[in-house]
Amino acid sequence: MIRQTLAFAFFALLATSAVAEDKIPATLFKNAGCECCDKYADYLNANGFSVSVYALPNMTVIKDRFGVRDDLEGCHTTVIDGYAIEGHVPVGPIKRLLSEKPAIKGISLPGMPAGSPGMSGEKAAPFEILSITGGEEPAPVYATE
Repeated sequence: MIRQTLAFAFFALLATSAVAEDKIPATLFKNAGCECCDKYADYLNANGFSVSVYALPNMTVIKDRFGVRDDLEGCHTTVIDGYAIEGHVPVGPIKRLLSEKPAIKGISLPGMPAGSPGMSGEKAAPFEILSITGGEEPAPVYATE
């Protein structure tokens, strides 16, 4: 089962390399039936990305691959240029990540905060986007938005 999931993820990542040059390829992994994940994919598509969406029976393999601890988890994981974008992260910090290319595994907006891209409701406070380092130390803040 794990081999099948890893193989699926590998081929899905390869498939994103054939998109138009003006869009940044992205692969979003989600649990089946999650509508906010689809809304987040629509948000990314509207903001310069070309998103392929894959529903998996077990997201643990993807989250483990990128060092996403329980306290950093969102409801979906998007892979862009080798980085994990965990949860409903706004495009500003994503584009910063892609231009700076820091030595981290990715960035996360844990949980499903109201008012974040793809989520309904009003934003109650600035979002703290955290660095995914793969370590056990407290996650450093990558950006506040």
